[in-house]
Amino acid sequence: MDDRSATVHHIWGNEMTPFGERIRALRAERDVTLKVMAEALQVSAAYLSALEHGRRGRPSPGLVMQICGYFGLIWDEGEELKRLARLSHPRVVVDTAGLSPQATELANVLAEQIGDLGDDEIEALLSDLSQVRKI
Repeated sequence: MDDRSATVHHIWGNEMTPFGERIRALRAERDVTLKVMAEALQVSAAYLSALEHGRRGRPSPGLVMQICGYFGLIWDEGEELKRLARLSHPRVVVDTAGLSPQATELANVLAEQIGDLGDDEIEALLSDLSQVRKI
């Protein structure tokens, strides 16, 4: 997992979702403004900005495909953007019904403490989890 996709960001302030961070990087690489991209995709610039910053839910698969087409992303790049979109829902709900008490405890501890974790701690947790199961 590379640096741009491994970092988890808070949804408040100017921080971005992993999907938003990648979209912003693609726009910067191609010198495309939010307004120009929004017009091409037939959405508002405010909506794209909200998606980048996690103030909207996860983008629809159709919009992700439009964005892939807009930037000419194919194969691995397109799949990576789809993966980032899937992992960028800003308000995650974890349903532990039917799981072990330890699973419920883990979900609750993470919910309580995620705001206090630093980037290095988050990176370490993501790395540990990716060793257990491919994300």
